[in-house]
Parts: sequence; C-alpha cells; structure tokens
Amino acid sequence: MNTAGLGDLGRWAWAEVDLAAVAHNVSVLRSAAAPADVWAVVKADAYGHGVVPVSRAVLEAGAAGLCVALVQEAVELRTAGIDAPILVLSEQPPSTAGDAVRLGLISTVYSNEALEALVAAGARHHRVHLKVDTGMRRVGCRPDRAVELALEIVNDEAFVLDGVFTHLAVSDEPADPFTAAQLDLFDEVLDALRAAGVDPGRVHAANSAGALAHPRARRDLVRAGIALYGIEPGRGVEHLCRELRPALSLHARVSFVKQVRAGERISYGLRHAFAHDTTVATVPIGYADGVPRRLFETHGEVIVAGRRCPIVGVVTMDQLMVDVGAGAAVQVGDPVVLIGRSGDATVRAEDWAERLGTIGYEVVCGISRRITRHARPA
Repeated sequence: MNTAGLGDLGRWAWAEVDLAAVAHNVSVLRSAAAPADVWAVVKADAYGHGVVPVSRAVLEAGAAGLCVALVQEAVELRTAGIDAPILVLSEQPPSTAGDAVRLGLISTVYSNEALEALVAAGARHHRVHLKVDTGMRRVGCRPDRAVELALEIVNDEAFVLDGVFTHLAVSDEPADPFTAAQLDLFDEVLDALRAAGVDPGRVHAANSAGALAHPRARRDLVRAGIALYGIEPGRGVEHLCRELRPALSLHARVSFVKQVRAGERISYGLRHAFAHDTTVATVPIGYADGVPRRLFETHGEVIVAGRRCPIVGVVTMDQLMVDVGAGAAVQVGDPVVLIGRSGDATVRAEDWAERLGTIGYEVVCGISRRITRHARPA
C-alpha cells in the first residue's frame, strides 16, 4: 500500500498549488505587457488556488497591485497583513463602504449612489476608479456620462480619481473587430475627460487575453487573472499561452479496488455497463469537491499508475470510479491525478473544460473548500 506523502492526514483528496509556477506566470505577463504594470486578479480565492499565499507570491514576483470582486475578499487580505493596493472591481453594497474606506481600498464607481455611500462612510481622499461600459453591457457608466461623473469625483475632497477603466468582452477572440470598437470608444471617453480638464489617472482595459493578444489594450496596467494560474483565457489565444505553467493540480488516492464482470453495471442509475472483465478503482472525491457529476458522460479521465484511465459511472457526491484495466496492479493507497501530470500523462483543467463545454476558469473555481490546498513555495 502506497501511503507516503500528501493526502495522508484527514483525507485522501487534496490539491497542490505551485507558487513557483504562479511567479513564473507573473514574469511572463510582465514581459508581454511591458511597460504596463501587472495587477493580479485574486478574486474567488485566487480562482480556487488560495488567495493569501497566491497574493503574496504574485507581489513578490513583481505584481504592482491586486484586484478582487468583493470587499470581503479584500478584508481577508488586509487581515492577513497584505498592504498592497487592492482594487475592488465593481460597486458594492452600501453596507461595505465603511470597510472600503477604513482599509484604504480602491473602489470602483459608476453611479452617484456609490459615491454617496462612500461619502456617508467618511471617505476623504478615497481613491476610486471610474468604470466605463464600452460594450460588455455588464456594469459601468454609459460613455456619455463619464465626464459628468468624473467631474463630480475630482471636485469632491472625499475622492481621488485614481483611474479609469473598461472591460473587454471578446479579447480571447483576436479576430473579432468588437475589441477594436470598444477601445475606440474608450479612447473617445478618455479624450473627452482630458478636454474637460480631468486627469484620468491609471488607465486600464486589458484582462489576461487582452494583455496577451491586444497591445493596444495594455495601457498603464493590465488586470491579469486566469493566465496567472497557467490556464489559457480561451482557445483563440492558446498559441500565446505556451510559456505559462499550470499552478494547480488535483490529487487523490485509491480507496477501494474490485473486480467486475462483463455485463455488470455501476454507480447511480447503473448507466455504465462493462463490455469486458476489468478492475475498477474507487477514488474518494466527487461532485461535492468540484468534480462535475457528468464528467463520466463526456469521457473524463484520471491518471492512475502513469496512464489515463476512464471514469466509469456517474460521479457521486464523495466518490468516483475508474476503470484501470483487466489485471492492473492497483492497490488501495495508490496515487490518482485528476488534474496535473504523472509520468508522461497529463490532464489539464482545459481538458475538463473542453469535455464539459465550459472554460478552465469554471473548473478551478469549482474545486470546493472541502479540498485542502497545499501551497508549494516559489
């Protein structure tokens, strides 16, 4: 029985996060985006990688600031002693304005209501970034309102206009002309601000794909998210991601081994029937941990003994089953790699995404808190 190493304490399922890979990816993105600064997007627990160790690693590797989605995420970083600039990427409930002011966060604004909430929370020289909607149609002020809002900001001692930004909708599809149209509109807004005597501060538009594929989008800083974790932002920019290194791997150990006969069926619904006698290994990880229930339907595989082996039967809440082949010398305690490399075999988050009709972002963000992350130092 092979029980050495990680995964022995408490549970035979865990993730490893390679902080050296994260640091390497920061370096790749800094080179690609230069002279623009790289700000690391660490929302959603650093895309499932562990926000505090990842944030420390990216800052040590040269990231100039951090971006989060929620004030609560910034609170966690400040509580951990991280004092780097933190940009909250969208307006937040008024009840969070006090924390934003107290912790010296950079607030995104695009409405009078958000400005009023910050004033009510005691803002004074509080840094804000004005977000302009140039076509994503999610959040942001209309382009024709940008000058009006910017003047309200710069004429109120409660605020400092630290930046103006927009977000690109199809930057992972380099041939789509919509990105150029968005940037044209963004430039019109910036020209109008400057004509009104407003210094826009730090200008930014590029996400990971924008930083890699659209030199015109890089501006003063790029907001790098998924690429920091070594996952391609989309198939259209796959060729630009070859230097990136995946940072997260997902592991487990075999918890049970059994022989099955041809014609027998397995798991809920008995939806898989075996065509031949074989050996099946049970692995103690399931959809409650972030392995999608239907991964077996899309021919998902894991790595056992250096070979890619198919998942058989519906993935259950806490366990899944794998056909390791007739006569396989697999034992309880043997390692299983669900995402990562073992020997010459590799399963990537992008492989799961392609099979499931989604994106790598959803795969890594979906790995639940039940899975302990073990960070390997940079």
